Amino acid sequence: MTTPTSCSGESHRYGVVCICAARHSKTLNSQLQAELNTLVQGNLCLMQLSSLFWVLLAFTFSASCVAQKVTQNQPDISSQVGQSVTLNCRYETSWSYYYLVWYKQLPSGQITYLIQQYSENSNARNGRYSVNFQKADKSISLIISSLQLEDSAKYFCALRDSQCLK
Repeated sequence: MTTPTSCSGESHRYGVVCICAARHSKTLNSQLQAELNTLVQGNLCLMQLSSLFWVLLAFTFSASCVAQKVTQNQPDISSQVGQSVTLNCRYETSWSYYYLVWYKQLPSGQITYLIQQYSENSNARNGRYSVNFQKADKSISLIISSLQLEDSAKYFCALRDSQCLK
């Protein structure tokens, strides 16, 4: 019997780790927008503002926290337990100071934080996770070393302003 080299229902039996890069980050941006709306709507002072001012404030708040671009154009990866993989992400932003954050979504749907990179710091490291941050190229790569079966997931790269939702 041959060992599968791609992701399938049998892949875990043979120690194949399935890594999926999210094709876009619309889901995370929608979640961030929902959190932002809850934060703003929960403030009694803001709720009493006139409608026109409320619309302008909401537009400003929304534009400053959600209107940036993140792109992940990488095919799914299958690799063996113990090996390393690299996932790539490109971004566009007008912000001077920002964070790039990597998450993974488990097959159950649970989203888990992995690592973040501040725009003014050198490459971050968190256990088996590290990043290769290239600010001038507006790119960041997530490197997962010593792969484990539990690393089979969908991976998201997200961008946030350093002042957003503090």
